[in-house]
Amino acid sequence: MPALYAGFGCRRGCPADTLENLLRQALADHGLALSALRGIASIALKADEPGLQQLAKRLGLPLLLYDAGQLQPYEPLLSHRSVIAHAHSGCWGVAESAALAMASQHLGTARLRVARQVLGPATLALACGR
Repeated sequence: MPALYAGFGCRRGCPADTLENLLRQALADHGLALSALRGIASIALKADEPGLQQLAKRLGLPLLLYDAGQLQPYEPLLSHRSVIAHAHSGCWGVAESAALAMASQHLGTARLRVARQVLGPATLALACGR
């Protein structure tokens, strides 16, 4: 089973339950196992976001945070570019960029396995090795 890395974007105050529901739905929709997940990632601006911290703790996974400069190299690989996200964070797509950054850090190369998914105030993408 190939390792998966989840990238999340979310609005301020997004509950851990919303993030987890989005994750579980995306995994189920694509026939992927939660046990393949090796970590979750987001942008450094979300370092104090309780929902992300709670989700990482709940799943027993590391939460890695990347600044916009670290996410910039993944822009050509994004399936979606958000002007709003870029205005707020300096990143064109937090969920996809963060997933790709974490997968690349651990595997050397990365590709999107599940492109940007949305549930209310949260976005999610899953990346794996090439």
